Amino acid sequence: MAIQSADSETSIALVWFRRDLRLFDHTALYHALKEYDQVIPVFVFDTTILAPLPCADRRVEFIHASLRALKDELQQAKSDLVIRHANPVTAIPELVAEFRASAVYTNRDYEPDAIKRDTEVAAALREQGIALRTFKDQVIFEQDEIVTQTNSMYSVFTPYKRAWLTKLNDFYLRSYPVARYLHHLAQLAAQPFPSLQELNFVPAGLADLPIQAGTIGGEALFENFKERVDRYHLNRDFPAVKGPSYLSVHLRFGTLSIRELAAYAWREGSQGAQTWLSELIWREFYQQILWHRPYVVHHAFKRDYDALAFSNDEILFTAWCQGQTGYPIVDAAMRQLNQTGYMHNRLRMITASFLVKDLLVDWRWGERYFAKQLIDFDLASNNGGWQWAASTGCDAQPYFRIFNPVTQSTKFDSDGKFIRRYCPELSALQGKAIHAPWLANQATLAAADVTLGVDYPWPIVDHACQRDKALALFKHRGRTPIKSNDDSATT
Repeated sequence: MAIQSADSETSIALVWFRRDLRLFDHTALYHALKEYDQVIPVFVFDTTILAPLPCADRRVEFIHASLRALKDELQQAKSDLVIRHANPVTAIPELVAEFRASAVYTNRDYEPDAIKRDTEVAAALREQGIALRTFKDQVIFEQDEIVTQTNSMYSVFTPYKRAWLTKLNDFYLRSYPVARYLHHLAQLAAQPFPSLQELNFVPAGLADLPIQAGTIGGEALFENFKERVDRYHLNRDFPAVKGPSYLSVHLRFGTLSIRELAAYAWREGSQGAQTWLSELIWREFYQQILWHRPYVVHHAFKRDYDALAFSNDEILFTAWCQGQTGYPIVDAAMRQLNQTGYMHNRLRMITASFLVKDLLVDWRWGERYFAKQLIDFDLASNNGGWQWAASTGCDAQPYFRIFNPVTQSTKFDSDGKFIRRYCPELSALQGKAIHAPWLANQATLAAADVTLGVDYPWPIVDHACQRDKALALFKHRGRTPIKSNDDSATT
């Protein structure tokens, strides 16, 4: 028997962990522990998700390491984590039968594929006479909790944020006190823990990055961020400065509680904390868009931009992916992504704008590439961010606001410190040359031992020319482009 000392009078529930890999402040776990005699924690490595992934994937490695930490916590509580490598639609009902459970508790996931999966799991459980009970956990406000006075979704961020903050109070930020009920965890015999190799994966280099998985890793980062949160509004846009929280991957996989983070930001009160809280609200803004308008996964939110006649030059796209565009800030950002699985938020905007409005490549190509590379990949935020940059989304950047990569570089990496880290072939360039080496004279390039076209590429496009093409493309919604005389300022 997997459960020790269970009898016919013992009520048993499963708690299905997904995007919530922690014991602290866990909604579904809290309710299950309160309502059942014995609670069995389970996790399913979903083969329908994992099968298409490359054998080396940082996200899988992060999940695996976080589950190891969760398992250790559960073992300290004289329980364990039951893990399966299967399709949850069959695995969850099988676990119910194996452990004679009478309910399954889990926290809600709002992505279209996740909703479909949970609908199928719920249907399979109903055939066994078992309920799938779901709870809000990964956001403060979900689905249609924040709507307009006409009960419709918000399509502009500022009024959404205002309504979000107006509704916010201690009730929505309260922590679920799981610890006091942990004695209801089932005392399980030791459960096997699959290796990455048994899951058909190999290490992806997570150990070489400054990322510690699990709640311990998340809390350590959070404590570090608290020391500098009051300067967040000043430092967050500069990739060479330790400005961001770096908590996105922990929010993505729920190794930290959103309630804990939002409560701190709300109560801390500094300008930096309030700016950070706005970023957390942006995350929920994109979540509610995805829930209300799931078509955005494959289509532009603004449907009249859905069929823009992008050039989609595969050679240009490959150069962008590889960080070989000839624009140092773009290349450094893409190399950071490829090497670490992380990209600074300002750089996400710069690289996305460059792909769409300089290279004239469909935003969906870039979105898919980020989805493969980002360790903190979140469908709602990734989609929302790309559609913002591409001017196709909800409350997006206007199409005529086109980032000039050189201007962005000089403004946000003025000394070139970030560029030098990821484009070391340019490290000896000084001043303006680090931002636009093609404008430097031959003596400057020779002194830095840089030969364009050999050590570093010439720019693959001319920004001014491409800007005109982008403006024409958006103005005419995919009809035959004409040369634009638009004189809007380039940011």
